[in-house]
Amino acid sequence: MSTGSGGGFQDPPAEVLAEAAAAFGLLATPARLHIVWALAQGESDVTGLAERVGGTLPSVSQHLTKLKLAGLVRSRREGRRQVYLVDDPDVVTVVRLMVGQLAARAEHPSLAPARLRELGA
Repeated sequence: MSTGSGGGFQDPPAEVLAEAAAAFGLLATPARLHIVWALAQGESDVTGLAERVGGTLPSVSQHLTKLKLAGLVRSRREGRRQVYLVDDPDVVTVVRLMVGQLAARAEHPSLAPARLRELGA
């Protein structure tokens, strides 16, 4: 591993970067990000998630399947319904941090770095 100029941090292995990129890729759609955000607040079934995120049952179910295959969420059976929850607490931390920061910037645009403001963020 090589040392970058960023204060002595070592570059992560290519496999780690690929895994992180895949996780970020899965969260790159607003619907999936909203689902993970909702599940970070607590468990839910697909019907509750569909109502909360404004999606159809089949669409939300598809998103959950992809998130589940990636290991970001998991499910458990509760009677006849499937209840979903976040399976990786670190993902919750990242999502809460990013969404929280962007929400704060939306309330106070002066907090956004100049470059992001230029891009319309």
